[in-house]
Amino acid sequence: MLQIYKRFWQVNWAEHWQYRANLMMYVLYGLVSPVVYLAVWITIANSQGSVDGLTANDFVTYYLTMLVIDQIIADISQYYLADKIQDGTLSSDLLRPIHPVLTQTLIATTAQKALSFVALAPVWMILVLLFRPDFGAVTLTSFLLTLPVILLGAAIAFLLGVSVTCLAFWTTRVNAIIDLYDALIVLFSGQFVPLQLMPAAIQAVARYLPFQLFRYAPIETLLNHLSPADLARNYVLSAVWLALALFIFNRIWRAGVRRFSAVGA
Repeated sequence: MLQIYKRFWQVNWAEHWQYRANLMMYVLYGLVSPVVYLAVWITIANSQGSVDGLTANDFVTYYLTMLVIDQIIADISQYYLADKIQDGTLSSDLLRPIHPVLTQTLIATTAQKALSFVALAPVWMILVLLFRPDFGAVTLTSFLLTLPVILLGAAIAFLLGVSVTCLAFWTTRVNAIIDLYDALIVLFSGQFVPLQLMPAAIQAVARYLPFQLFRYAPIETLLNHLSPADLARNYVLSAVWLALALFIFNRIWRAGVRRFSAVGA
């Protein structure tokens, strides 16, 4: 099985490397919103001294950390799976003795993320030089505590993302559903603004949803802003949502494959 993953990695890395200019544009496009948010909140914080206790440096470290976390956790499986379902090319993948999502789609997205880091690294360093963040709160302990949060968040994001994408088995309008799902992530993950600045009702709902595990939880863990109780709650929440995400994916995938048909299948 490891040889299968290795071979898929080599093929997908080579394919993505051929379109490195396009990948660079994709990375730069992804930087627009966080940098705009950062500039706005820095201006507000500098003019008022702080925003609900958050200083300009808090916003700088938050959004610069989010740029890295987002590259690791964000799910991009719809770009590899939705078209295969809709144009019928998934049928050839189903004939292979491997799971098309947990091998091909997973490795394709992972390879793109890895190559994206090559493009992101120099841009991120330029932003660090421009905004001069103080990461003094980050410790070795907070870094180690963040690693499992990131891995669990990435697994949950992938499983839920492919579950939403698999709705393409039932509808040709799956892109609209994916857009709605992405909007929920922006609202409840802390991507638009740190969750503590959101209305109390949104914060209360976000505490039980998986979306905060995609951005806010790993960022705040790394920056050493969470209490031991909050850390423990996030670990428990991650375990619960990982089990739920795996269950949801298995049910949707099996039901979708049973009704899947393609010309010539």
